[in-house]
Amino acid sequence: MEKRIKVIVAKLGLDGHDRGAKVIARALKDAGMEVVYTGLRQTPSQVVRTAIQEDADVIGVSILSGAHLELIPPLVNMMKEKGITDVGLVVGGVIPPQDIPKLKAMGVDDVFLPGSSLKEVVEKIKKVAEIKRGIKSG
Repeated sequence: MEKRIKVIVAKLGLDGHDRGAKVIARALKDAGMEVVYTGLRQTPSQVVRTAIQEDADVIGVSILSGAHLELIPPLVNMMKEKGITDVGLVVGGVIPPQDIPKLKAMGVDDVFLPGSSLKEVVEKIKKVAEIKRGIKSG
């Protein structure tokens, strides 16, 4: 199936820094993806509602606050509750490496740490969209 990948870029919780999320959103747009940036201080239910309304293929969450182990479980549970387990979920930000297996066990498809290249982020999101939604992109 050949279509444009649609990504929701979200900032969960009280984290007020969104420069990185905006840089990622721009890189994804430049790579030909459709991007919806939800803005700061979103709740899991707001992000899931946006993903459903926008028929998103991937949700990308940026967390710099260190609250990823508190914020991601409710998001994953809400995705299951609303039946959107075929939507990819990636998380980026300041995440200790020892937390990556915990996030993946929760249902996160990939994790991006500071220093991840924009090219790497784009390629991995393409891969997640292909695996979860069957989207082939060049």
